[in-house]
Amino acid sequence: MALSKASFLTHLKILTKPHLHHPPPPPPFLSLRRLSFATPEEAAAERRRRKRRLRIEPPLSSLRRQQAQPQARQNPSQDVNPNAPKIPEPVSALSGNRLNLHNRILGLIRVNDLDEAALLTRHSIYSNCRPTIFTVNCVLAAQLRQSRYSDLLSLHRFVTQAGVAANVVTHNLLINAYLDCRKTDTALEHYKQLINDAPFNPSPTTYRILIKGLVDNGKVERAMELKEEMLGKGFEADPVVYSYLMLGHVKDSNADAVFELYEELKENLGDVDDGIVVGSLMKGYFMRGMEKEAMECYAGAVAEGSKIRMGAVSFNSVLDALSKNGKFDEAMSLFDRMLAEHNPPRRLSVNLGSYNVMVDGFCGEGRFKDAIEVFRKMGETRCRPDTLSYNNLIEQLCNNGMLADAEELYGEMANKGVNPDEFTYVLLMDTCFKESRTEDAAGYFRKMVEIGLRPNLKVYNRLVDGLVKVGKIDEAKSFYDLMVKKLKMDEASYKFMMSTLFEVGKHDEVLKMIGDMLDDDPSEFTTDLQEFVKEELRKEGREEDVVKLMEDKEREKAEARAKEAAAAEAAKASARAAVSSLLPSKLFGSKGAENESDVVSEKTVETISVNGEVKDVEKESIGDSPAEFGSEEATKDNNSADIDVKGDDSAEQVTV
Repeated sequence: MALSKASFLTHLKILTKPHLHHPPPPPPFLSLRRLSFATPEEAAAERRRRKRRLRIEPPLSSLRRQQAQPQARQNPSQDVNPNAPKIPEPVSALSGNRLNLHNRILGLIRVNDLDEAALLTRHSIYSNCRPTIFTVNCVLAAQLRQSRYSDLLSLHRFVTQAGVAANVVTHNLLINAYLDCRKTDTALEHYKQLINDAPFNPSPTTYRILIKGLVDNGKVERAMELKEEMLGKGFEADPVVYSYLMLGHVKDSNADAVFELYEELKENLGDVDDGIVVGSLMKGYFMRGMEKEAMECYAGAVAEGSKIRMGAVSFNSVLDALSKNGKFDEAMSLFDRMLAEHNPPRRLSVNLGSYNVMVDGFCGEGRFKDAIEVFRKMGETRCRPDTLSYNNLIEQLCNNGMLADAEELYGEMANKGVNPDEFTYVLLMDTCFKESRTEDAAGYFRKMVEIGLRPNLKVYNRLVDGLVKVGKIDEAKSFYDLMVKKLKMDEASYKFMMSTLFEVGKHDEVLKMIGDMLDDDPSEFTTDLQEFVKEELRKEGREEDVVKLMEDKEREKAEARAKEAAAAEAAKASARAAVSSLLPSKLFGSKGAENESDVVSEKTVETISVNGEVKDVEKESIGDSPAEFGSEEATKDNNSADIDVKGDDSAEQVTV
């Protein structure tokens, strides 16, 4: 058959074109991906082919998920137990908006606005940006540094109830707060709770805090037992822990125990190259009268090229050992060397404790002006004084008749961003009383109350006693009226104020005090107080006044109870009348049915009254709820009473 010229050329072109040998298809679960294609058509064809394969064969990742799901169902024990302790968040949770919130709260802490920092932390708990436990710990640590223990415990209780899982740092801060408040039993109970319930183990810092707190509170034997427990749990012998224990035995004048602990530390670690124990060891030598050995120990620790590592805390212990054992000149030269070597952040040889030790040393030598000068140079080494540092120096000045200098330091606290505490005001108040400055003493107490601090009953008694001694009875009574609602007065406080008023002939004021006591809490007016008041009133022939007052108060309470009962009965009667008006008499076919309607209406009234009381209770509970959770509208009472009324011929159901 003959071909046309055009057909022949086309056939020839097909024969001469090279054939593309396609590789065989890949195995089902192996996906080969070409990096490039010759033409867009080939790329589109490859995409279509992949889509078809995905419809038939799911990807490997999907298969893995499907295989993992049955295994999870087969192990129901892996489900989360709601009663199990919560695992604290990792550091990686501190990112994004939560990191921004963390930095914002840190900024408030740096400017010493702890109230706003704590308030922002509370508000953020129930926001869409929940703070991490690391943010909470920063606020708790700042409150601990300023001895704001009540605020610390309140914030900790709040975040715990909100479900923020605590980590070991949170437990350490709480234990430290309890120990600072001298609640060693509570701190040890919290430590046991950490051991038994927490999903993590205590850290070496936990044992450092516990042992130091026990030593400071005079419980050295319990601290020794805790050290053995620490070693039994596999922790390495810690020179810091041993230094605290050695210092505790120094306070107990037990030099032998100091050297026994040092030898034990050497057995556990070999060569002790941490200078934290040098100060306690020197004090042990001084206690034995071995001054030469103590100075040799000091020289070996601070010599050039010494293998003993000396930091700021180690230097402070040596400074304290020198200044308290007649070597204050050596302490001053060592302090000058520490200032010369101090080069933060590379070398930190001076801290706040260094200045506190030197202030105590200068005051011990009677050089109070030098102590104030050293204290004010603290900022040159980037150290900031805290409330405890100010209280330490103010106490030294007040005890040595330098009230003017103490008040000058008190005035500087606000400029330094340091808030005075109760101890600061009590020191100034007591010193003002000693120097017959009664008005200033009362002013310090009033200032303490105005800024929200909480003086205890002992401080109040000292204030009232000081005012009474100088004849300012009216001012003492005004402070009584101010504090009687804030303090739990004891019988001695009541009796002191009453006897003072009796002495100046203000019997009516005493009767008014008794009336307020009977209104608030009649149990406070004890039998002894009654006998005391009757005895004093008997001298003026007014013994029956207190009896009449007590009878009047009882009658007033009885009348109040009767009025409440009458009001409740009136409310029931009005409700009964309203219900009766809603039940027409034609619904009932007989007199018995009418009586039955009366009974039903009474039951309905009781139900309505009960519902009203429940509603009132709900309103009260809503009104007492904290401000953080906001206010909610009271829900409407949709309860209804279904009353079945049967007539002679038919039965009908009436709903009220």
